[in-house]
Amino acid sequence: MKIIKRTCLVVLLCALIIVGTSCIVITNENEYSLIRQFGKVDHVVSTAGVSFKLPFVQSVDKLPKQILMYDLSPSDVITSDKKSMICDSYVLWHITDPLKFAQTLNSSITNAESRLNTIVYNSTKNVISSTSQNDVISGRDGALSAAIVDNIGNTLDQYGIELLSFETKQLDLPEDNKAAVYERMISERDNIAATYTAEGSSEAQIIRNSTDREVTVMLSEAEKNAEILTAEGEAEYMRILSEAYSDESKQEFYSFVRSLDALKASMTGDNKTVVLSPDSPIAQIFYGN
Repeated sequence: MKIIKRTCLVVLLCALIIVGTSCIVITNENEYSLIRQFGKVDHVVSTAGVSFKLPFVQSVDKLPKQILMYDLSPSDVITSDKKSMICDSYVLWHITDPLKFAQTLNSSITNAESRLNTIVYNSTKNVISSTSQNDVISGRDGALSAAIVDNIGNTLDQYGIELLSFETKQLDLPEDNKAAVYERMISERDNIAATYTAEGSSEAQIIRNSTDREVTVMLSEAEKNAEILTAEGEAEYMRILSEAYSDESKQEFYSFVRSLDALKASMTGDNKTVVLSPDSPIAQIFYGN
């Protein structure tokens, strides 16, 4: 009898432990606990800690609370100017309403990723199809991602999901189109460079012509001023000379100096002997007449 009582006690204790354990729900910081009753979500535990449920009647599903990443498959998109490109991207998302998520997507992350794939791809295709290839390429700094997120808007709210970010890992040309596009881009850049060079040469020629005109004007003005100064100098010289010859006290001295200059000019060659007649003006000067 004692053995039977002990056995029953152990079985009862184990049953109590199993029942007690099945009543406890432990929720971590990075998850939601969905309490289901007969398959339907009865309530959601969103705060970390320990809670309770009815044993055998209620069950628990877990959903992630942290930010999740979904890597989309590379896809072909066509720009507004009918250029094909390959877009390889990923999105960051999280669950904001676990009850709505469970009701619409059956608590399945796979179902959520399938919805994300469809919605994000359609939005990417719509945005890029209304954008030229050059704008798509230049929009890699964030403008394109922002436009795609804006285009999605609140579409994902119906699933209890929030899209946090859309990022492109690669946005490139198909391999068979790269060479032609690169050649066209190089040609366009060469044309732009040639235009800039021509405009620079034209501007340089204008500056040179303007400078040449200014130099010509300055030289002409300088030559005119030089001629004026020369004429004024000659006039001053003639005035001084006239004053000198008009003064009788200086006439004899200037006559003497000019006679010496004439004598000096006549003494050429090795023979420095000068023969003067007594009535020569130069001889008269030396004679003191």
